Amino acid sequence: MTRQTILILDFGSQYTQLIARRVRENKVFSRIIPYNTPAKEIAAMNPKGLIFSGGPASVVDKKSPYPDKNIFKLGIPILGICYGMQVICEMLGGKVKHTREREFGRAELFIDDNRDLFSRMPGNFTCWASHGDFVTKMPQGFHGSAHTANSPIAAISNQKRKIFAVQFHPEVTHTEKGNQILSNFLFKICGALNRWNMQSFIKESIEGVKKMVGKDKVVLGLSGGVDSSVAALLIHKAINRNLRCIFINNGLLRKGEAEQVKSVFKDMYHLNLTYVDRSRRFLERLKGVTDPEEKRKIIGDEFVKVFEEEAKKTKGAKYLGQGTLYPDVIESVSPSGGPSRKIKSHHNVGGLPAKMSLKLVEPLREIFKDEAREIGRQLNLPENIIQRQPFPGPGLAVRIIGEVTEERLNLLREADKRVLEEIIRAGLYGEIWQSFAVLLPVKSVGIMGDERTYENAVAVRCVSSFDGMTADWVKLPYEVMDRISNRIINEVKGINRVVYDISSKPPATIEWE
Repeated sequence: MTRQTILILDFGSQYTQLIARRVRENKVFSRIIPYNTPAKEIAAMNPKGLIFSGGPASVVDKKSPYPDKNIFKLGIPILGICYGMQVICEMLGGKVKHTREREFGRAELFIDDNRDLFSRMPGNFTCWASHGDFVTKMPQGFHGSAHTANSPIAAISNQKRKIFAVQFHPEVTHTEKGNQILSNFLFKICGALNRWNMQSFIKESIEGVKKMVGKDKVVLGLSGGVDSSVAALLIHKAINRNLRCIFINNGLLRKGEAEQVKSVFKDMYHLNLTYVDRSRRFLERLKGVTDPEEKRKIIGDEFVKVFEEEAKKTKGAKYLGQGTLYPDVIESVSPSGGPSRKIKSHHNVGGLPAKMSLKLVEPLREIFKDEAREIGRQLNLPENIIQRQPFPGPGLAVRIIGEVTEERLNLLREADKRVLEEIIRAGLYGEIWQSFAVLLPVKSVGIMGDERTYENAVAVRCVSSFDGMTADWVKLPYEVMDRISNRIINEVKGINRVVYDISSKPPATIEWE
């Protein structure tokens, strides 16, 4: 591993990815690995430091996860966070006990040793705690460096062995000096250099693709979203015309989407782009289908078939390019690799490769979404693509409740267009995770021009979210809701009622199907 790296051992914390992001914000590369990665493998990666994440388990339980004990013999600086601190104490001879006096939420932290981890810190500040276990005895050679009202031992350190641990979460914004704590660990304790940035990543990525692919060809399914778009531009810079991008119009796209993709990537960037319109083929297979899961399976199956047909036309293609992001990789790892439950299987990580026997080229595999957007800016990608809200793989099919027909698609496209226009006009597009319209399988009575109408209803869905795993409905200003409703009803013939979805995820999902 040529770049300096901080490895994060994942014990199942909901904040593990946040730790990785915080390290990267300090311009040091980070990588998440399973908690039980053998010490030999860790040593081979030659990391500058290790961070033990928090986790939902308790070291008091017999089946709680523990790392390879030989990790402590490597001489690599270690920072334990919450459960990570408890593991360190238990493994090195300390004691941890479960207590009824749990510590959750904000707590006042008092610094007892302002060297190393707490260098240049005030005497006390607010931290964020989330634990029911407490360290009651430190391992030999350690001393306490901070405490709270409920935790006499809230942080420990061993300067000689360069092992440090805190009972709270420095990675969350609620901990006032959290970033400074992480910065002290990275630079004062590990001796890392803040040299990792998107410019260096772009250079590394392009060189990596060149080395991997050589003179062979790559096919890539381009959707127009930020992930596949940035991946396409990076691969294009590496191998130019030997990249063939395939954009499939499945007939389930938003209004003007196909034209925008062709305009940007074919006309502006001069990519080797093949536009394939198979909308009628997809709609034919969806005829009469109302079950949401069956819709998804049909669309996914048909997409693979069309992509395979087109990819086979590329002579010498040995690689499949994908816009896989780091969270996709983490979430698709088998549960046996760590204590976290498998959240989802991402479409970029599973699916096409097994069917097509092509080697994968994934230049964004170690990158988070916000980093991918920054790369897009460095490559002068238009902002409307960089900031594009997530769009489901099955497209508008899962936003039409019931059968998908050309007529219903056209109604939804027009309604959805006006939702997006008004959200953009209000300056809210970048603040909202997703904003869209859903065509409902009901008709309602209305009055237009003194005449009775019996037409379709649409629901407007706007949610805020960090990662799509949980979401809350957005409290849109009344004037924005008013404009959306008026425009849809007045401008889209066939719709006479607009409702607003105020359910959160969970218990609801973001998409209706």
